[in-house]
Amino acid sequence: MKHYLLAAIAAVIIPVVAQAQLKVNVTVDTDVTDGQIIPKEIYGQFAEHLGSCIYGGLWVGPESEIPNVDGYRKDVLDALIELKVPVMRWPGGCFADEYHWRDGIGPRENRPRMVNSNWGGTVEDNSFGTHEFLNLCEMIGCEPYISGNVGSGTVEELAKWVEYMTAADGPMARLRAENGRVEPWKVKYLGVGNESWGCGGNMLPEYYSHLYRRYQTYCRDYSGNHLYKVASGATDYDYNWTEVLMKNIGSLMHGVSLHYYTVKGWNGSKGSATVFTEQEYYNTLAKAVGVEPVIIKHIGIMDQYDPEKKVDLLLDEWGTWFDVEPGTNPGHLFQQNTMRDAMVAALSLNIFHKYTERLKMANIAQIANVLQSMVLTHGDKMVLTPTYHTFRMYNVHQDAMYLPSACDSPKFIDELERECPVVDATASRSQDGTIHVTLTNTNLDEAAEITVDLGAKGGKVTAAEVLTAADVHDYNAFDKPEIVKPVEFKDFKVKGGKIIVKMPAMSIVSLTVES
Repeated sequence: MKHYLLAAIAAVIIPVVAQAQLKVNVTVDTDVTDGQIIPKEIYGQFAEHLGSCIYGGLWVGPESEIPNVDGYRKDVLDALIELKVPVMRWPGGCFADEYHWRDGIGPRENRPRMVNSNWGGTVEDNSFGTHEFLNLCEMIGCEPYISGNVGSGTVEELAKWVEYMTAADGPMARLRAENGRVEPWKVKYLGVGNESWGCGGNMLPEYYSHLYRRYQTYCRDYSGNHLYKVASGATDYDYNWTEVLMKNIGSLMHGVSLHYYTVKGWNGSKGSATVFTEQEYYNTLAKAVGVEPVIIKHIGIMDQYDPEKKVDLLLDEWGTWFDVEPGTNPGHLFQQNTMRDAMVAALSLNIFHKYTERLKMANIAQIANVLQSMVLTHGDKMVLTPTYHTFRMYNVHQDAMYLPSACDSPKFIDELERECPVVDATASRSQDGTIHVTLTNTNLDEAAEITVDLGAKGGKVTAAEVLTAADVHDYNAFDKPEIVKPVEFKDFKVKGGKIIVKMPAMSIVSLTVES
């Protein structure tokens, strides 16, 4: 195969057909003692009423023959607990601004049906509503992130939803008790609208700012619950949206959202999730790491208006977006998940770790059966995707101290002249002193020798895993669910206080190091 590399100090594109094994040095600053903590919320998830994400993915109902716990799929429930999901966003997405919460409470048999006009015209029975979502969050130990309806809802509707969920007494609390829940839930994160520039109302930022001021006023704290209010922020390169919000409502929000998808384009074909060329592989990775300058620019605008960093940035939708699988509903966004998606996830998380002084949450889209999902289900079958395995390998970085690292890897340039590192790395230190180093080799053809320097402290590798595949197009199918999965990694040695790692092509390696 032929691809393109840009040497770290070169200024031209160099075609590489064959070369000696790439050698890369990674130096981790282990002397940091008071560094930035990587918030666990960087590993957040997103569950929208879209396709079979909720119905068939998370929820089958207590009467289902599919093994379940009070209506939640047992296999998916176990997988999410293993993943250590820290926060989950619901009910949308575009769906949020057409969702009326009162339709999803009370006896399930009495709940009105609705047409999901955003996603395929599917008729839903509202059997999964507020109680089902918040109870699920309690079961898996994650924070709920509620997206409120600003596009088609009212101030009163959102205000009373907050009261219903969090008040210990009053009319909404009594209604909640009548529906089976006496104690209020703890709900920290509240999104005031979603994509208000698009499906959430096609608003201008000035108009949305005025609406936000009004809506957030009536979303109150009850019974010791403290809301963290999130303004509906920009899509990728719309820096003006961020500036207007920071200028107009910066003092009234705790966080502002940002959406960025690794997508070929919004018009025409987005490309296949499983059938793609080598060039398309590198194009996808280059688009993924393009999130870094976007984050930097939005943070720069926020710094101008908020130098004390009181307002957080939340990348609450991100991930790959390809054409749906052949024969599936175009509005359900069901796509397979290959080793390419795992590489996108790893490179993205590496970037997020760098900016957590301002970036406090990220929510990949989505948790089940939609876009770059963690699990895929069909009937009573479930598979864990390569992206799931990446998130599971990376969850050791949750709430750990970020350790800056320098990597002298060359870069490749895609056909649009976007750059991406061939080898990338991230590292952190847990509260017990354990150091975790995660390495990524994006090269489809060549193994790489990585020398990891942890300084004078050195250390002993006590655990190591590798995620790779025979082919970058490989994925886990329902009849072959373990084609791509992590295995124990042994191809390393410690020499002179340094760890020398022989990374396979197209792989992710995690190292656990104890001093």
